[in-house]
Amino acid sequence: MFGYSFHWRTVWQEIPQLAEGAIVTLQIAVFSMLIGITLAVLLAVARRNEGSIASRLASVWIEVARNTPCLLQIYLAYFGLGALGINISSYAAVLGAIAFNNAGYLAEILRGGFNAVPQTQYAAARSLGMNSFRVYSYVVLPQVFRVTFRPIMNQSMWALLNTSLGMVIGLKELTGATQFAQSRSFRTFEFFLVAAAMYYVIAKIILGLAALVQWRFLKGGR
Repeated sequence: MFGYSFHWRTVWQEIPQLAEGAIVTLQIAVFSMLIGITLAVLLAVARRNEGSIASRLASVWIEVARNTPCLLQIYLAYFGLGALGINISSYAAVLGAIAFNNAGYLAEILRGGFNAVPQTQYAAARSLGMNSFRVYSYVVLPQVFRVTFRPIMNQSMWALLNTSLGMVIGLKELTGATQFAQSRSFRTFEFFLVAAAMYYVIAKIILGLAALVQWRFLKGGR
């Protein structure tokens, strides 16, 4: 096709390096979602206390996270903190920036979930003697996660794809490892075609596991 000759042997020889990059990609996607969900719960709860300082700080976080590019957030985490004398690895910078970004989007998703829980359930739980922590842990959050499970999984796909931005600060995640490998052989099309296939497989595995979790534990969310 157009006189282009495919040479796949070079790609197969680099598969171990690409696999290592894929593991880094998967690690950052999973960890950034776990950190992001934890922070998002705190932000969403803070937003419910309208007029408080915590609510205003949460609003600033959400506005910045949702309305600035994730690439810029990665630059600030890596080069910005470095300029202040706080030097962190490219792995930590990408993980921190994507977790920050995830928290902003997930907080709004969870806030919608909180609004879906009837106020009478809060009152009923408090009337049973539960403190605020127990009300949220045992009554509210299970319902919120059931309602927002699919939007959360959509955000996990964005987290997975955003990991590719780590390449710009030298992180050898899947895209970074692919770029490094193709730069030595100039088989650009073959390498990035294989990388795209690996992203697709990882995404389908995550979605498959999510569907299994939803079927097993969250049947009421359908």
